[in-house]
Amino acid sequence: MTQKTIGLVHTSATLVPVFAELCNKYLPQVKVFNIVDDSLIKNTIACGELTPSTSKRVVNYADSAQEAGADLILFTCSSIGPAVETAATLSNVPVLRVDQPMADIAVQTGKRIGVIATLSTTLQPTSDLVRRRAMVAGKEIVLLSKLCEGAFDALMSGDAATHDKKVGEALIELSKEVDVILLAQASMARVVDTLDEKDKRVPILASPTIAIKHIASIL
Repeated sequence: MTQKTIGLVHTSATLVPVFAELCNKYLPQVKVFNIVDDSLIKNTIACGELTPSTSKRVVNYADSAQEAGADLILFTCSSIGPAVETAATLSNVPVLRVDQPMADIAVQTGKRIGVIATLSTTLQPTSDLVRRRAMVAGKEIVLLSKLCEGAFDALMSGDAATHDKKVGEALIELSKEVDVILLAQASMARVVDTLDEKDKRVPILASPTIAIKHIASIL
């Protein structure tokens, strides 16, 4: 059997070691390479939305990854998700957005689904994805979206403690209203580990581990 190759496309260099660790754990026999371009997320944040020019570049990165030998391509940022879906329709190899397997698990887990984010540019596409995956599954859901105002700015200015506090409080509050919570950004996952067990009333899902486990199941 020929060795499989996965191309990971990131919008932040901080995600490279996170996914390297997960791939070593769940995909030890698979070759992995990384493409990083943080201007994709920076442009999306600056414009307040995913623009056609950024979407075109996402499609081009999928082409580049395929030419580099990828048998499967994973985009690890939720904010560019809609462009990733476009790229998937134009590629000869599977192209996956990091939050789709997580959305599918959430839809299977409960009817009242919470989505939490520190960026509005991530909250909207992830919420939209959950609604569409519920339709695919033929399931009616109630979706509650929550934006942690100021948390992202705090993190970017080096104040991780304020970011974690804001996210933690929002998670505790949202968990009282839903059956399951999705973290729209991988950067929020570490906050879950800081919560008391009594505050983890419902499953809290983070996309990186779920996505890599999903890939392991299909390769």
